Amino acid sequence: MTWLAGFVSAASVALAFDPSSSSNFVVYWGQSSAGSQKSLGEYCQDSTVDAIALAFLYQFPNTKLDFSSACKSTFSGTDLLHCPDMAADIKLCQSKGKVVLLSMGGAAGSYGFSSDAEAKTYADTMWDMFFEGNGSQRPFDDAVLDGVDLDIEGGSTSGYAAFVTQLRSHFASGGGKQYYVTAAPQCPFPDAMLGSTLNSAYFDMVFVQFYNNFCGLDAYPQGFNYDAWDTWAKTQSPNKNVKIYIGAPGSQSAAGRGYVDAPTLNTIVNSVRGSYGTLGGVMTWDASQALGSGGSSSWGGSVSSNLKGGGGSSTNTTAVDTGTNANTNTKTTEPGTTVTESSSVPKRRRRI
Repeated sequence: MTWLAGFVSAASVALAFDPSSSSNFVVYWGQSSAGSQKSLGEYCQDSTVDAIALAFLYQFPNTKLDFSSACKSTFSGTDLLHCPDMAADIKLCQSKGKVVLLSMGGAAGSYGFSSDAEAKTYADTMWDMFFEGNGSQRPFDDAVLDGVDLDIEGGSTSGYAAFVTQLRSHFASGGGKQYYVTAAPQCPFPDAMLGSTLNSAYFDMVFVQFYNNFCGLDAYPQGFNYDAWDTWAKTQSPNKNVKIYIGAPGSQSAAGRGYVDAPTLNTIVNSVRGSYGTLGGVMTWDASQALGSGGSSSWGGSVSSNLKGGGGSSTNTTAVDTGTNANTNTKTTEPGTTVTESSSVPKRRRRI
């Protein structure tokens, strides 16, 4: 199979992404939230980026993808995107040591499973369409992705643990490629949509959205609740080496609330890294907002440079409390509009 040869050659590349490190910079890409975006390949030329989550697979189990203007062609007679240019870019990213994930869900979409059986069947479908399987219609042709991300912000909570377990069984039976499963919960703990799944399925990384919530970056230090996620990682996660990422908006307009400038975020990151061993790095929404014209002068460039300056591998250590959780919050749904709500309510933050 042609795509098997593609991922074997990519596997021989020295990785820029290090899953054991606290220095990774992860960006979401695909929704052009700043109004325009560069190609996936252009962002992969940027040395500040270590991993990219493609946003989004916004409808499942009836598969529908959306990457804004980056891909519009479809397979004949279907509405399933066929993205050969993105396929070439995925291979370019991987050749440079970048990890490329497919993010499932988002704030706007129609998705979810009615049962564990349906979820397992869809994991089989995903394997065939995006990984080493034999799908007849593969949106990225012979390119093989590095894993999936669950950004579940609505719909049913059923089936996701079964989905992850089934997909991991395929990963284990593949040709030796390293795969990853990640999630992007809201910061209120436990997450309303993924809480039970995080406690029962094996995740490699958790990109916690510390924005659009009372427990976000703008509440640091008293209200910022990284400590709750650190405790979960060490006591409840099936993977006791799971890495927690600080999710941050890449600009003021990237979220309703929670944006902090790069120097402020760097201070928070350095404090967390000094207190906890669970930190994996920073996740940001999204590439178009965080990187701008690119380079070290951008918000993302500064954040990534700070991460790399403190780099290195880390192991999980005893937590030091830097914040507290709460039960209610004032949330900015759109600029100028606030509502008070319970922490158990899922918070939206990405729009297709």
